[in-house]
Amino acid sequence: MNWNAVSFDWNQARAFLATVEEGSLSAAARQLGLTQPTLGRQVAALEATLDVTLFERIGKSLVLTESGLELLDHVRAMFDAANRVSLTASGQSQAIEGRIRITASDVMSAYILPKALKKLRKIAPLMDIDVVAVNDIQNLQLREADIAIRHVRPEQPDLIAKLIGDGAAHFYASKSYLRKHGRPTSKSDLSSHSFIGFGDNQRMVDTLNQMGMSLTPSNFRVGSKNGLVAWELARSGMGIVIMSDKVGEPSKDMERLLPEMDPMLFPIWLIAHRELHTSRRVRVAYDLLADFLVKEMI
Repeated sequence: MNWNAVSFDWNQARAFLATVEEGSLSAAARQLGLTQPTLGRQVAALEATLDVTLFERIGKSLVLTESGLELLDHVRAMFDAANRVSLTASGQSQAIEGRIRITASDVMSAYILPKALKKLRKIAPLMDIDVVAVNDIQNLQLREADIAIRHVRPEQPDLIAKLIGDGAAHFYASKSYLRKHGRPTSKSDLSSHSFIGFGDNQRMVDTLNQMGMSLTPSNFRVGSKNGLVAWELARSGMGIVIMSDKVGEPSKDMERLLPEMDPMLFPIWLIAHRELHTSRRVRVAYDLLADFLVKEMI
């Protein structure tokens, strides 16, 4: 290992990351308990050590340069690793307690989150975990939840959103449905089949038809806004359903259709209030979920 290859100070990298996350030197300095000149010197020292310009000032705003953007993900990874080291070394994992509310869709809450929450319980056994399984967007600003897993990026400026990546979904149908109605082998075959809707059938028809299908609302006679109900309706043999591969593939009584078809991708956003920076309880849960979702969903 080349120990001389890394020469910059971690405090300098932390100052850079805090400036990015908080949006200004003054806000970052407040979060780190430093004066603005001290934090500015740390950022400047990191630029000098790496021989790059990380920010450029446009008006009163600091804007990341291309070099800064390239460095950002690496520094975030360093921060996450340092946080986990600190947590393990200090033994504070046993002292993390209090209520944490995590909101996600009903399907993700039932099929994906339990495995992550088992790990969270092991790290923080005194934490009280409340899963809010809803498909509408809970208002983190009003503290209806501490952390949200969603498929759209929030617009509120005081929320922190991390794009985990894209999940993949396909069409699935029960074996009993396929025995009765036949197995579609092309997109054109789908027009003669029944589908399980998720609420807005016309929007789903329009989206699928843009992908080369020929469907009408008459293909969607049964449905539910509740994802778990829609999945169970499909499992009972009532029609074809769109489902995340992470849920569909392990199901022994369901079969993925049109396996050669490109997956339908959906973004996965991990969202938290800015208290993420000051609440160890929220930070621990957020970091664990981010790591888990990258490994399990992408």
